Amino acid sequence: MYYIFYALIWTVSWLPMRVLYVFSDLMFPLVYHVARYRRKVVRCNLVNAFPDYSSRQIAETEKKFYHFFCDLMVEIIRQFHAPKKEMKKRMSFENLDLLIRHAEEGKSVMIMMGHYCNWEWNVVFSLFMPGWIQSSPIYQRLKNKRFDRLMLRLRSRYGAINIERNNLIRSILEMKEKGVTGVFGMIADQSPKARHIRYRMQFLNQDTPVFLGTEQLARKYGYPVYYLDVKRVKRGYYHGTFLPITTDPAATEEHEITTRFMQMLEQSIQERPEFWLWSHNRWKHSKKAAV
Repeated sequence: MYYIFYALIWTVSWLPMRVLYVFSDLMFPLVYHVARYRRKVVRCNLVNAFPDYSSRQIAETEKKFYHFFCDLMVEIIRQFHAPKKEMKKRMSFENLDLLIRHAEEGKSVMIMMGHYCNWEWNVVFSLFMPGWIQSSPIYQRLKNKRFDRLMLRLRSRYGAINIERNNLIRSILEMKEKGVTGVFGMIADQSPKARHIRYRMQFLNQDTPVFLGTEQLARKYGYPVYYLDVKRVKRGYYHGTFLPITTDPAATEEHEITTRFMQMLEQSIQERPEFWLWSHNRWKHSKKAAV
């Protein structure tokens, strides 16, 4: 089954984006109306996150999300064969000079981002960085080894050196020993397992358990922390801005970095809510679970 799936994805990924978006448009009624993929989770998340929205606004946002979700699927597929030149046109970044300046001072940088817009395309920022700076997205190994290798291959296409989450501290120490500076990219809006919950905060009007790992590492090693604020310019084109959360983590209070990130992400979501991953059961470990 895996090889059939891989052959299909490999073949389709050669198609240009304009053709893939036709597939996306055809997928929408199947995903939304027929399969009803996670409709209950999405609707419940939206209702709880936006209590002031009318039923009509909730329904409109829900449909916009599913339209974008189908676009996201074909965009990720295209990534398997999209050349560097194309991806550099589709993704642009602002304030990269700030990251480079930290690296010139011998400091690695941590980037916090959410499941917002096309987070898989964020790895393209490695194409814009000088070769002497190591671009390292942090990922969590998938249970299925074949799909894990597939996604790792996808995320490494543009020169990024991916680091498995459990190997991050070891990699940091090895890089420091070799005098290598890096930019570590973290998808930081995921839900920690119940036994690992150490901090909760209000996020999108709900009690929300959050990860503290990025903050803890930044404060321990003195790494500046930035938020990658991504906007969808138009279909298939995104612009990311690196916004400082703190350039002096040692001077921050406990939980301050994490709280700032979640607040910045919340602002992005409130501006264009359809571009966040509402199908994720984000609040399953909240004190008052939404679903």
